[in-house]
Amino acid sequence: MIDSTKAKIVAVTGATGFIGHVLVQKLIQNGWFVRALTRISRSSNSKSLQWIQGDLNNLTALRHLIDDAAFVVHCAATVRGGSFQEFSDTNIKGTKNLLCAITQKKQPPRFLLISSLAARQPELSWYAQSKYLSEQELIGTLDPLQWTIFRPTAVYGPGDKEMRPLFQAMRHGLLPVVGKVSNRFGLIHVYDLVAAIEAWLSAKQNIQGIFELDDGTPGGYSYQGLTELAQQVWKRPVHCVAIPDPLIRGIASANLWLARLFHYSPMLIPGKVNELQHPDWVCDNAPLIHELPGWHPSIRLQDVLSEVI
Repeated sequence: MIDSTKAKIVAVTGATGFIGHVLVQKLIQNGWFVRALTRISRSSNSKSLQWIQGDLNNLTALRHLIDDAAFVVHCAATVRGGSFQEFSDTNIKGTKNLLCAITQKKQPPRFLLISSLAARQPELSWYAQSKYLSEQELIGTLDPLQWTIFRPTAVYGPGDKEMRPLFQAMRHGLLPVVGKVSNRFGLIHVYDLVAAIEAWLSAKQNIQGIFELDDGTPGGYSYQGLTELAQQVWKRPVHCVAIPDPLIRGIASANLWLARLFHYSPMLIPGKVNELQHPDWVCDNAPLIHELPGWHPSIRLQDVLSEVI
């Protein structure tokens, strides 16, 4: 069990997911005490880590999760779904339930919501809308809760299952392009995101607001820029392959229909195509660096490209 008299406890949701898993491991390595939510029973509690069995619909588990915690880092989210309801149940209702448990405390912990840059354009997809509405649940909290929202762009690194196929395709010489080759987007390594979370935890006072994060590459990346970067790393040609809009939308619509028929949660749906075709997913790190001067992204894609595949 965690001894709360020795150090401040960080409560983490989504601890078994990509970002959450890396976060928990880094926090433990750096001397933090972590209490983490999990759907399945685990017997791996230690002096630095305590698992709380339950989910975001279990208010009793949520109360145990945040009990005597100084901080809450809310990483849990659904990124796949065949209806808006699937995204809403976790991303909106789950956040609302967690906030309900937090605001019942006399001294609520500081709260960090790991949102998504997609929330900047909620009209594009069910996912983007659910993340935006999740943020609104937090912003609309009436109690004097100290909160911060991080909106990272596409996150990659150890354990990533979403970006890795793209990098693997590049390793084989082809980069699939959905939308225009000139579209620009940001990327951030999970270690840089986790470092920003740790800087937030270490800040002497709360920083309230919404902050975007990417790896600081000026102007972000383009598909053409990615191929040039990959060619420099692997010393072999890499070509952009444009996927026609009718084809990718046909595949996405068919995938959505099949998901509903066979009851699985799809990733590639029409809303995801809208996200991929959006021309500008570049971040501005300046506001966050101003508030957290000890943090700045330090990992460049070209230095770790071979590792991430």
